[in-house]
Amino acid sequence: MTETQILPVEEFAALSDHPLPPSDWLLIDQARIDAFAEATGDYQFIHVDPDRAAATPFGSTIAHGFLTLSLLPHLTGQRNLLPENLVMGINYGLNKLRFLEPVPVNSEVRSKGIIRSVAKRGRDRLLVTSEVTVEIKGRERPALVAEVLTLYVVDNQEGE
Repeated sequence: MTETQILPVEEFAALSDHPLPPSDWLLIDQARIDAFAEATGDYQFIHVDPDRAAATPFGSTIAHGFLTLSLLPHLTGQRNLLPENLVMGINYGLNKLRFLEPVPVNSEVRSKGIIRSVAKRGRDRLLVTSEVTVEIKGRERPALVAEVLTLYVVDNQEGE
């Protein structure tokens, strides 16, 4: 379920260390893993061959790390905090990324995040730095932790 809170630009720009609620859980099944392998050409057996993967220390196929990373827009978009008059959000990059735990097939994952800082970039742009963690249901360690950069472009109507 998507829950979005809209803040005035000045209030949004003042955010620092603001927690965001967790997303819903999302099932990572073999069909999703196979579709990602098809899209990226990454057919390493630990992802797409259940019989061979069963003989590894993982005990089953696992999701590609970049599959888990690619789910961030979907997961983080479920519990969003946005500035008023948002025109668009642009993926701006990552400062840090660590894959800490493999995601076994048929696991469920969710994200939780903290807006660490918001920096004004001109009169109509905000650079948001967020720390995002993707948790695996029933596991102590997260799948990944990333410092994500998002550039928000707002329609600043001052002086118009």
